[in-house]
Amino acid sequence: MTSIHRRSILRGTGALAAVGLSAPSVLAQAGKPHAGTTINAACFQTTYFDYLRAYFPEFEEKTGIKVNFTMQAFPVYNQRTDLELSTRGSALDVINVTFIYSGRWIGAGWLTNLDTFTKDAKLTPAAWAPEDFLGGPQSAMRNAKGETFGYAWLAGAMIQSAARYDLIEKAGLSMPKTFDELLKVCDAIHGKEGVAAFTADRLHHWNWIPYLMGMGGGVFKAPPENLTPTLTTPEAAKAADFYANLLVKYGPDGILSYSDDQAMRSQMAGRANIRTQDAVWMVPLFKHAESTVQKTVRYGLMPAGPSGNYPGSNSHALGIPAGSKKKEAAWEFIKWAVSKEIITRVVREHAYPGIARLSVIQSPEFKQVLTLNGQDVAALYLEVLQLGGKTGYMKYRTVPVFPQVGDKINKAIERIATKQQGAADAMKQAQAEAIQDLQKAGIKIDT
Repeated sequence: MTSIHRRSILRGTGALAAVGLSAPSVLAQAGKPHAGTTINAACFQTTYFDYLRAYFPEFEEKTGIKVNFTMQAFPVYNQRTDLELSTRGSALDVINVTFIYSGRWIGAGWLTNLDTFTKDAKLTPAAWAPEDFLGGPQSAMRNAKGETFGYAWLAGAMIQSAARYDLIEKAGLSMPKTFDELLKVCDAIHGKEGVAAFTADRLHHWNWIPYLMGMGGGVFKAPPENLTPTLTTPEAAKAADFYANLLVKYGPDGILSYSDDQAMRSQMAGRANIRTQDAVWMVPLFKHAESTVQKTVRYGLMPAGPSGNYPGSNSHALGIPAGSKKKEAAWEFIKWAVSKEIITRVVREHAYPGIARLSVIQSPEFKQVLTLNGQDVAALYLEVLQLGGKTGYMKYRTVPVFPQVGDKINKAIERIATKQQGAADAMKQAQAEAIQDLQKAGIKIDT
């Protein structure tokens, strides 16, 4: 994603240096069976691989494998990769398995089963520890049989932040732990010292779902098996009304058009207080030089609803296309790129906050990175990722048809927030439009 966070906080790449490699035959004799091999890898634009590129010469020296790595804008990458995978082409050897497309790509048989590599002691030493990757981030990278098709380099965890926690304290309250407490806090602090109580960006099909699930609702009947949308339930209407009310009653002017950056900046500038979003968007509130709330920011878990706590969590992973002709060399790169050693190094040298290996998350280096204004945010981060792995409640988002349904959710929340429709009517329209799209795609829907 392109953002102030990416540009100004976690950016710090070194130039990619040229490394002269010995002749392939010499390297092969030195225990480098893939010497002279070039693999093609691709991902969307992201800081992790900005950082990693500086280490590529070391990988080439170690293995003899040259990496031709390209990055594109998020939508461009996904469109091109989807087409390449669907034709079972061999142009790519390593790809990013994008979270929202993982169900489609894995389900269609377009990716390679990585268990064949991790279970072969000749290809993967036991110390590499595939079990070290947390269940939440990894759940999207497995099929129904539990087979693995990607290893996560990025894990996202939704938490809560209060940019002006001092205003909450002055009201005699604390970080809200429930939906009811969230409303109580917003009522008490909205407008105090010119600060809006709540802020968010316009990606409602990500931000709203934890409120929907917390109210007892869901997007689909039983994903991934039954993809009948369930947006007309009383719980869905109640959750949509609740969230739209947060936006328009307690948000700053213009909130309905906010991007991720704008929502973050509203907190950094002290114009808005509470936000529930991925932890990576919360780090700049304390660490960014332009932040005016470094001394007042506070963090907590996503508030829970009557039916429980369902903070959003997601992940992106490295995988191997089924059409690749260089699978073993591709695995060497993946094994290196998400090894304990490399991830630890990226955390230590670049303060990277979005990792998926438990051993590194529990390390002193990571705790230091996510100790924000004296608070152990690393513990919150880990708790969210573990929550996502226990029940698999994020399955709704990795089914191939979610993008179509998510688009209808976005529009429904906008209609409610702008008073064009009541919550029940807006969700009824979203349901009808989603079903129409799914039926056109050949998805079986319950009558």
